[in-house]
Amino acid sequence: MDLTFYKYQGTGNDFIIFDNRKGDIVLTNKQVKHLCDRKFGIGADGLMLLSNKEGYDFEMIYYNADGSPSSMCGNGGRCLVQFAHSLGIHKSKYHFIAVDGAHDAEIDEMSKTVRLKMQDVDKVEEHGGHAILNTGSPHYVKFDTDVRNKNIIEEAREIRYNNTFKEEGINVNFVETISSYEIYVRTYERGVEDETLSCGTGVTAAALMSAHNDVGFNEVEVLTNGGKLSVEFNKVSDEVFTDIYLCGPATFVYKGNINI
Repeated sequence: MDLTFYKYQGTGNDFIIFDNRKGDIVLTNKQVKHLCDRKFGIGADGLMLLSNKEGYDFEMIYYNADGSPSSMCGNGGRCLVQFAHSLGIHKSKYHFIAVDGAHDAEIDEMSKTVRLKMQDVDKVEEHGGHAILNTGSPHYVKFDTDVRNKNIIEEAREIRYNNTFKEEGINVNFVETISSYEIYVRTYERGVEDETLSCGTGVTAAALMSAHNDVGFNEVEVLTNGGKLSVEFNKVSDEVFTDIYLCGPATFVYKGNINI
């Protein structure tokens, strides 16, 4: 099977994308894993299919790099919106469906950034003094110091594979406060089973836990190893957040063909 693929990245979080509006691309988990392999395939943090869905501009179908079906990916969603635009799907506001429900998004043509609306959050759990919340994917948020120089992998895997989380898995975020409006985040992602340069749902979770206003509108700038994102949201309480937007670049890298 000869396929045309597109490579996109959002702050270093990179994805293989296929245009599946004809509905003729069916991939096994093994094939997805092979395509995402950086040694033997194309190489990516995840793979997406853009498909048709009645009532929506498109459907986002996402797979982890290990070939498993994934929960929501924020950077992936932003990249897929940019990809849809490149296909001629031009909207002032995009409305698409993903595994966690409907999302709206807008493209800023001047800055080439995408503003993606995430799902509301209505629950934050405490675990060992740290926060657990679901922003489309489950995240463990730990505030720490000198995160830039920290070897996060070993500690992240201890959390991800402990008895509480090992069955379903959890993404682990290490967060350093730079100022009341800015944080630095590094994320270990389940499904990739390694650190990624950026994680959209992880950045979102970290930003919510870093709100500078007790209630009302907040905007948090987030630095990652792959670049800068921002998260806008309304804080209703310590556990409830609405009108959450993940904002940042979504960039076309290259187009290619592969036989699988």
